[in-house]
Amino acid sequence: MHFTTYGFIGLGLIGGSLAKALKRIQPGCRIMAYTRSCETTSQALSDGVIDLICTSPSDPAYADCDIIFLCTPVGHNINALRELKDIVPASCILTDVGSVKTDIHKAAHEMGLDGRFIGGHPMTGSEKSGYGYSVPHLFENSYYIITPSEGVEEQKIAAYRELAAAIGALPLVLDYRRHDYATAAVSHLPHLIAAALVNTVHALDDSDELMKLIAAGGFKDITRIASSSPEMWEHICVSNRENISVVMDTFLKLLTDSRTEMNAENGQAINDMFRESRDYRNSFSSSSFGTIRKTYRIFCDIVDESGAIATIATTLAVNGINIKNIGIVHNREFEEGVLQIEFYEEEPSQKAAEILKQHHCHVWVR
Repeated sequence: MHFTTYGFIGLGLIGGSLAKALKRIQPGCRIMAYTRSCETTSQALSDGVIDLICTSPSDPAYADCDIIFLCTPVGHNINALRELKDIVPASCILTDVGSVKTDIHKAAHEMGLDGRFIGGHPMTGSEKSGYGYSVPHLFENSYYIITPSEGVEEQKIAAYRELAAAIGALPLVLDYRRHDYATAAVSHLPHLIAAALVNTVHALDDSDELMKLIAAGGFKDITRIASSSPEMWEHICVSNRENISVVMDTFLKLLTDSRTEMNAENGQAINDMFRESRDYRNSFSSSSFGTIRKTYRIFCDIVDESGAIATIATTLAVNGINIKNIGIVHNREFEEGVLQIEFYEEEPSQKAAEILKQHHCHVWVR
């Protein structure tokens, strides 16, 4: 299969970035879109990202599409799917980019769309939302989960995988139920924890807001994702409530156990907990970090192209900066930059950030 015409319902951070990525790899393609905000589609049209503004999710123009991406919150995606099902031909792939797959897969099945719907979840993004923050390289080196419905032709799945790879992502085909259980643990629960931590500090802080003033380092790292879209996370939590509840039970038990051991002054049990978590966390990648040693690192949002990493490394070397570790972040859902650079000391990390900013790189210091 070869896609030439794309449709979008929604052009936020993910939808806008995906449309920009498609225009970058396939300048001659045709893209049409509908959004609730006329300003968004007008801006996308002005930017040359889309070629046609649709008036609603049931716009007859969508019948010309080879694939349509639903890029709104989960509940709205299901409504859009219902409006599209009788408009688009059977050859058109209907997909979404949502973080929860079960509800929309069940809805697609009830609508008789088995064989036509393929769920999708690009594991990327940031706490920022909206078309204004979209970038064409957002998907590079991030996992793109693909969850086909029953009866989808292998040819369509292969074409979707090729498309995900073409925009720089790492395609991974999963059953939608397995996807939702895994993301409940590694994506959805962390957002709930982050929100609870922020609200805890808010509730306990004094009138001088001392806690807010000194909050830094680990607290900011853990809670940055609490700045994500409330509407989006409302839909995600309600939609994936059963899986989140299951993994939350385990988390709450472990948290309660740690409180019990702490109050009993059982230092060895606390030590064992931190050691076990450290060892498992460090097994995630060669650039993982323990809980004791201070780490100096920056994230650099570069375009993943031949020679890009070498250019960064050479630039720092010329300026006398030694790099301890450098690598690609393969799951960008919780990190701003695709390139992670670690240093031995704080001063060279800060110097490196300034130098890279002077070379027009987007840099975050952590």
